Amino acid sequence: MRDCYCTVNLDQEEVFRTKIVEKSLCPFYGEDFYCEIPRSFRHLSFYIFDRDVFRRDSSIGKVAVKKEDLQKYHGKDTWFQLQPVSADSEVQGKVHLELRLSEVITDSGVINHKLATRVLECQGLPIVNGQCDPYAAVSLLGPSRSEAKKTKVKRKTNNPQFDEVFYFEVTRPLSCTKRQFDVEEEDVDKLALRVDLWNASNLKFGDEFLGGVRVPLRVLGQFGVHDAWYYLQPRENAGKSVKVEELGSLRLNIVYTEDHVFPSEHYTPLRDLLLDSANVQPVSASTANILGEVCREKQEAAIPLVRLFLHYGKIVPFISAIAHAEVNRTQDPNTIFRGNSLTSKCIDETMKLAGMHYLQVTLKPIIDEICTEHKPCEIDPVKLKESENLDTNRENLRHYVDRIFNVITTSGVRCPTVMCDIFFSLRESAATRFQDEDQDVRYTAVSSFIFLRFFAPAILSPNLFQLRPHHPDAATSRTLTLISKTIQTLGSLATSKSANFKETYMAGFYDYFNEQKYADAVKNFLDLISTSGKWDQKSIETPIMLKEGFMIKRAQGRNRFGMKNFKKRWFRLTNHEFTYHKTKGEGALCSIPIENILAVERLEEESFKMKNMFQVIQPERALYIQANNCVEARDWIDILTKVSQCNRKRLSTYHPSAYLNGHWLCCKLSADTAPGCTPCTGGLPANIQLDVDGDRETERIYSLYSTYMTKLIKMEEACGSKSVYDGPEQEEYSSFVIDDPQETYKTLKQIVSAVQTLEQQHTKYKRDKFKKTKIGSQEHPIGDKSFQCYIRQQSESSTYSI
Repeated sequence: MRDCYCTVNLDQEEVFRTKIVEKSLCPFYGEDFYCEIPRSFRHLSFYIFDRDVFRRDSSIGKVAVKKEDLQKYHGKDTWFQLQPVSADSEVQGKVHLELRLSEVITDSGVINHKLATRVLECQGLPIVNGQCDPYAAVSLLGPSRSEAKKTKVKRKTNNPQFDEVFYFEVTRPLSCTKRQFDVEEEDVDKLALRVDLWNASNLKFGDEFLGGVRVPLRVLGQFGVHDAWYYLQPRENAGKSVKVEELGSLRLNIVYTEDHVFPSEHYTPLRDLLLDSANVQPVSASTANILGEVCREKQEAAIPLVRLFLHYGKIVPFISAIAHAEVNRTQDPNTIFRGNSLTSKCIDETMKLAGMHYLQVTLKPIIDEICTEHKPCEIDPVKLKESENLDTNRENLRHYVDRIFNVITTSGVRCPTVMCDIFFSLRESAATRFQDEDQDVRYTAVSSFIFLRFFAPAILSPNLFQLRPHHPDAATSRTLTLISKTIQTLGSLATSKSANFKETYMAGFYDYFNEQKYADAVKNFLDLISTSGKWDQKSIETPIMLKEGFMIKRAQGRNRFGMKNFKKRWFRLTNHEFTYHKTKGEGALCSIPIENILAVERLEEESFKMKNMFQVIQPERALYIQANNCVEARDWIDILTKVSQCNRKRLSTYHPSAYLNGHWLCCKLSADTAPGCTPCTGGLPANIQLDVDGDRETERIYSLYSTYMTKLIKMEEACGSKSVYDGPEQEEYSSFVIDDPQETYKTLKQIVSAVQTLEQQHTKYKRDKFKKTKIGSQEHPIGDKSFQCYIRQQSESSTYSI
């Protein structure tokens, strides 16, 4: 048996790690990880590790999906065969080479040919065991030769600048034609240049292979010159000695989106149509509602729509309009908002975006306690362990339910304003529609979201709502399931509570809560959060924990030199202050009030020869911090910028490099108080809370319309059919909700026109980009598949120039 965990890597940089599943050869992780990708990459990789009794980790296998292949697996559950992991196959980065073939006339008059190979630089080399001291080994390979030469070792950098030239004599046949650089075919087949990158190691095991390239000399062509970037490749037959069938397989569901976003003015027609949706009568004929009609899953449409409407401050009128229409179509008050409609999905997404901090400050402390205490709470007699007592378990569970119920029903004052406004609209629509049939419908309309779709799922799966880093263990997961069921029923205000449970043991347990005080507390809470505009979350004085974790920081002033100044610390950010501690749970060693944060910016790698660094700039000094990976660095920068963006004294310029040895490395000014030399980045990335890139979301919506264009055309046909034919509806059109065929048809025509215009712009962009793409450039290095394309591109270029 094995104790296994899985990591997610951009190339070889780990950005996420699952929990360890102990004593299993078929571990189930069930963990979701989402991130914006902050840099270019070649592979999205997943590694499986086994941890032994000495807490040493050994790799079992990996799955590496090339960036260009990600779309093939988009949104699909796929089993991937694990591949072996070996030092010879773990490569990344690229190298810049310049080859030049020239004639040299010796003193005796004989013409020799020399190959000058310049190794200029590398970028993005892997870091091995915390270090990267690279050098290059250059060899000329042929049937009877293998000359090798080495560059100098460049210390502590994975972006080395070599700029060294090596000369090799190239034997040429006597029958060589007089054309200066016409390399004959038989010579080209015999010679190739090999460049390998190595990490100079002090260990007895020798230097580590970082990657290599093999360049056939036929690339020199008729001009005898070749200048190009190459992706580093693994060694041939690396890891082939292991039978992959013996390694096992990994089940993944990868969702990867890549959007090419144009300047804002390109999206004006489509964006205006979308933002006017709340004003269209009926709302079923609006642009946003039509998107929900044609998408295969309502969730597809809800995510970009909610982000777009939140960005422009129009989410409340839009959700109010579609919710009001749905309530009017509902016949039974007991089924209100129970389906997976566009309304319910949009409200779900809004609560996730606007209510995440509210959820954390309300539930995280008690969820953490449940996950660390491991108190037995099983109340099913069939599943009870011999060592457990049923009454004790019931008391443990009742205690947890009571505490969670109390923190939820007393948290109304902290409910975000946008959620309160939406709940107010739901309550009013439901009460107006069913006021004579169900007096409690104004409560159940709201509780079906706040309890059923917000608090209960967060308790059930805290890892999906950022309340816990990983999926809980089996026993804790069972406890959370029982708590979630009880809280969900308490919030539903059903008349016969015990009848809601299929299990008799749950019905018996619920008798503890069959008191009027629980129903009154729920109603008071629902009244509070559905009162529009009364509460403002910014006035809350309770500190809200936003993010925490270990990072490495540099001392802020005492000793300014030496690696000893870098220390691992536990960082904690609330809406009041940014602190660091020696370890989690200890007192703060340093506290920075949020109002003292003047800017948060990246720090150039060359400052300390360290990756993933950023700086928190204060009035007196800057705090330099290194995150564990690029995704984490971006997350910290984003959340720190978000929480400090309203500070009055925020800087407009900053220094992108550190102040060392009496001067700023970026601008060379000697005064440590010198104003910044680079404009601050200012705006926020798209992935932080409600600060959304509206153009990017409109581009995503365009992509959905483009994908489902056939359904848009079908919906146009359905409108025509409804307008001219009053008989029974044709089956192929029955899935569409069309209240006003003429108004819907008019909107569909506008959508198709806007989408086709954007389609033409995308086609032109792709065509222009393809024309400008130069294979072998720094942006498009030569790889396995692109070498033949490069040769073809070179020959076409030569033909054109002739």
